[in-house]
Amino acid sequence: MKFWDKMTNKQSEKEAAPEMTALEKRLAEKAAQEPEDGAEENVGPKTLPEAQEAIAELSERIVRLTADFDNFRKRAQRDKDEARQFANQGLLEKLLPVLDNFEMALTAVKDAGPSVRDGVQMILDQLLSVLKESGVEPVDALGQPFDPSLHEALSQEETTDAEEGTVVQQVQCGYKLNDRLVRPARVVVAKASGTAEKASTED
Repeated sequence: MKFWDKMTNKQSEKEAAPEMTALEKRLAEKAAQEPEDGAEENVGPKTLPEAQEAIAELSERIVRLTADFDNFRKRAQRDKDEARQFANQGLLEKLLPVLDNFEMALTAVKDAGPSVRDGVQMILDQLLSVLKESGVEPVDALGQPFDPSLHEALSQEETTDAEEGTVVQQVQCGYKLNDRLVRPARVVVAKASGTAEKASTED
């Protein structure tokens, strides 16, 4: 009986060994997972000051992004408005020679009958009126001080009838589109005559 009991106990121990091994394996796996779970819990600020600092940094980034987007929106709208305002510039540049021809024709028919002269003037006025509605306006040069941003000086003329640097003749009219210069006025500018300069020197 003792021999049989020993054999039975050994067999029981052999059967229990796999169960203990499986239990130990599950416990080991659980123990291995606990540090990973703990690591996930430790992600992010550990203290209140760190959390407040993270929130402040995030808020600052949101403010910067909002400002950048607002600037982009304004710039896009400005570009859109500018493109709409100056969309007709190419057409105006093609019409400028036509305006020049009407002005020359008006000068040519100065000695013609009133009906011819008035007819040319009426057509020119109508064309200028249509262009004005689109933001086109002539550059006022005659009698004005020479302005290199608006005028192109073709020559100088000695005179005592105007101050030096004044536009005394407009050879070709200039035009602006919505305050943007499309073509400068071509002008003749007054300069002091030799007599005036000599008198000024003697004084």
